[in-house]
Amino acid sequence: MTGPLCNAVTEQTNGQEILKTLERDNLFVVPLDDQRQWYRYHHLFAEVLQAKAIEEQPEQISGLHSQASGWYERQGLPTDAIYHAFAAQNYERAANLVELNWRDLTRQYQNATVIGWMKALPDELFCNRPVLNAGYAWALMGCGKLEAAEPHLQAIEQWLDDISNQPGSSQPEMVVVNEAEFHALPVTLAAARAYQAQTLGDIPDTLKYAQQALDLLPEDDYIKRAAPTSLLGIAHWANGDLDAAHRFFTEVVKSFQRAGDVLNTIDLGYALAEIRATQGYLREALKTYQKFSKIAIEKGGTVLRGTANLYMGISELQCEWNDLDAAAQSFQTGKALDETATLPDWQHRWRIAQARMKEAQGDLNGALDLLNEAERLYYRSPMPTAQPIAAQRARVWVRQGRLMEAWGWVRSQNLSIDDDLSYLREFEHMTLVRILITQYRQNPAEKPPIHGAVGLLDRLLTAAEAGGRIGSAIALLILQALAQEAQGNIPVALVPLQQALTLAEPEGYIRLFLDEGPPMMTLLQAAAKQDMAPSYVLQLLGAFRDVQVKVPVTQGLAEPLSDRELDVLKLLRTELSGPEIARELMVSLNTMRTHTKNIYSKLGVNNRRSAVKRAAELELL
Repeated sequence: MTGPLCNAVTEQTNGQEILKTLERDNLFVVPLDDQRQWYRYHHLFAEVLQAKAIEEQPEQISGLHSQASGWYERQGLPTDAIYHAFAAQNYERAANLVELNWRDLTRQYQNATVIGWMKALPDELFCNRPVLNAGYAWALMGCGKLEAAEPHLQAIEQWLDDISNQPGSSQPEMVVVNEAEFHALPVTLAAARAYQAQTLGDIPDTLKYAQQALDLLPEDDYIKRAAPTSLLGIAHWANGDLDAAHRFFTEVVKSFQRAGDVLNTIDLGYALAEIRATQGYLREALKTYQKFSKIAIEKGGTVLRGTANLYMGISELQCEWNDLDAAAQSFQTGKALDETATLPDWQHRWRIAQARMKEAQGDLNGALDLLNEAERLYYRSPMPTAQPIAAQRARVWVRQGRLMEAWGWVRSQNLSIDDDLSYLREFEHMTLVRILITQYRQNPAEKPPIHGAVGLLDRLLTAAEAGGRIGSAIALLILQALAQEAQGNIPVALVPLQQALTLAEPEGYIRLFLDEGPPMMTLLQAAAKQDMAPSYVLQLLGAFRDVQVKVPVTQGLAEPLSDRELDVLKLLRTELSGPEIARELMVSLNTMRTHTKNIYSKLGVNNRRSAVKRAAELELL
């Protein structure tokens, strides 16, 4: 409550004085700010008053909510105005307010809120409101629900066709509250079709509709041009033209900055940094993350959405530089921001990043758990997925020697060494090469697969170099060296390794080499003898020596506990509840329960206390 609001609802003039009196007399009123402008009742007393009002004056409740809705609208507080319109069951007014405000709310990633309002409106209100349908479609697409958005987009197309076929017609059956959005419907529809096309991987249609939207807009309409321009950038990104993507996103960032839109500036800043990291410019990527983090901090007040993603990006770079402590700290900083500063795709993205950390720490089972969780929470959006979760999981299987599962993934994706190449399948084809190399190490008699892998690597490297993707080129050169090393061709292997070292040294890559294990260490030792990049090779060999080799604990069990089960077991001896353990390990409650069940079975116990006691006896803790 605030004085002017009380005046508007009660039609009195002394609301602020009454609030101060209630507070002074300790009548269940609590101030919410130091200026004594906003108050609330004690929640129990508020419930009593509400029950009394419903009992004694039920006919007035709707009118009071309507008056409150009007006051909030006049104060520029649309969310509260819409809440009270629904509370008054004044659905016409609620629809009007949603139509007027959906654009700003979806730009602020409030899509779920908009969808909730739309669902609460009677269906018949959508029959003659094209702008309301546009808002509903964009909110649904923003939550990855493309199929649900389609009927609303088709309805808009029908309205636009009717208008074009009946020039000068007033279309009396239409209800239009937001005239500006009504006139912008052709642009809104074209941008929506571009968004849909990019999400579904249809790059030609993305380019077609995004350009169509831009052709309909004036050059100085920075905000409306932002969405189609961003989609052009995303389409070029998905096509592997990262320089073009960076140029488009830079243009959009400037537009948002001109408009004072800090929230979307930060969002695009993350994309700019991610592109540079993908290109292999790690140090420039870090500067970009830091630059936009500073913008977010300088904004002050509430933590801005998108800030958590910036910290996650910094963490990923620190992980590549093998500074795992700093990476964990940056990651926890981002995670602590949680819902207040995250974008819709955060839930699956941060699990992928954490899985990468687990993999770097040697906890491959933990990495798999997190990747499975990420897959369950995957958020469908237009942003390109250059490293699909399933491919990342197959890569971990290869490191574990689980080739049967890895080949199952290859078959499910219809991958072949003779495939046509594309940027979005580059990581998958690199994973296929890893499988072929590992299989050759296990059975050198199978020479055709390794020769096919070498040919595929040559084609992939040519494509990566043509696209200016230095990061991909380094990874592919490393694979070329490993393919030759597997065949015993060490002198031949050193040729691509030297190229990889030359490209990687300026950016400080570490994990890219370290994750390849003993074969890479053998090659680096040979490179050291040839005096290749001496200081860098020495640094990499030092990183290999610093890696703590996991010595399996002699568990004294018929079936030893896995690394992940040991993690769960250690937390079982704490005071944490099951859900709290799941959150700590960043897995679902069902996954945690599965691990617990396996622990009990292997230890021969049936409860938590007995498991901890038995583990202590076996010195597992």
